[in-house]
Amino acid sequence: MNDRGPPEEFSDINEVVGEEWESETTPYERIRHVVAHTYSPVSAAEVAEDARTAPKTARKHLNTLADEGFVETTTGEHGGTLYRRSPESLVVEQAADILDHVSTDELVTRIQEMRAQLTEYQSEFGVDSPAELVVDQTNQILTESDSPTEEIDPETIREWKTLRRNLAFANAALSIGNAEQFVDGDRRSTDDSVPA
Repeated sequence: MNDRGPPEEFSDINEVVGEEWESETTPYERIRHVVAHTYSPVSAAEVAEDARTAPKTARKHLNTLADEGFVETTTGEHGGTLYRRSPESLVVEQAADILDHVSTDELVTRIQEMRAQLTEYQSEFGVDSPAELVVDQTNQILTESDSPTEEIDPETIREWKTLRRNLAFANAALSIGNAEQFVDGDRRSTDDSVPA
């Protein structure tokens, strides 16, 4: 025979985790976390609900994040303010992540390789971008209905788009890395200067 009593009532694991998150973080931290993953404009009330706080508190912190450049604001169709992660903050975050994992020398090499690959795509297809390739292909289909046209593999277009995006992030990382070297260099030369 078993001496254990009946099992405790099942509790919603999401609610338990949410309560833990709420007790271990500030409203500002939760709001920043929620908006860090918000790419479509949403209201302060929606952010507040996900961040487990009041809309008034969310609005206050969202406005602070907007002042810092982390959040972008737009006006909704009913005149209310909507919030989303700013593209600039995402670029800076991606660039910082790249710099954490790749040296600037290695980054320069990778950028050269990506540029060479882009040049190959441009030469092969005779256009500068995957968007132009799609337009060009569509125009060929419309004008040459009798002759079959070679269809471009959607995977190639996807790879080309990804390559362009990765190159943009890599260039941003390199620019930030170079700027940081100048700032650090300026700081060292100021700190290291000894009056004669």
